[in-house]
Amino acid sequence: MCEYFVKADPIQYEQRTRTIRIHGVLTSIRLENMAWDILAEMAEAEACTTNALIVRFHDEILAHRGEVPNFASFLRVTCMRFLRRELIDAERLAGAGVVPHPNAGAAAPVSPRPKVVAMGARS
Repeated sequence: MCEYFVKADPIQYEQRTRTIRIHGVLTSIRLENMAWDILAEMAEAEACTTNALIVRFHDEILAHRGEVPNFASFLRVTCMRFLRRELIDAERLAGAGVVPHPNAGAAAPVSPRPKVVAMGARS
């Protein structure tokens, strides 16, 4: 099992810092390239930019928790939760006999996908 993980392209776990403007304040966020790629995929699904999605996540966690102690870690966990949800949805569709869509990663959704939310009820 470890061989699969250690053979990952080092560029995927190389960190990159981006400057994001959140309500007029510039802040730097340092994440692994793979996390940036997943956030871009999430933003595309939401028809917005990666920066706009990050601002939305920031606003939602601030409203929910009252503070944002480690936003970069929150974004990493959000990416993992997104991937977990995608896997669960794909398994559910496969169990229902849905044929994989040729242009989709897992399968064509049966109904419209729920919007990406930072604090979704699904885990």
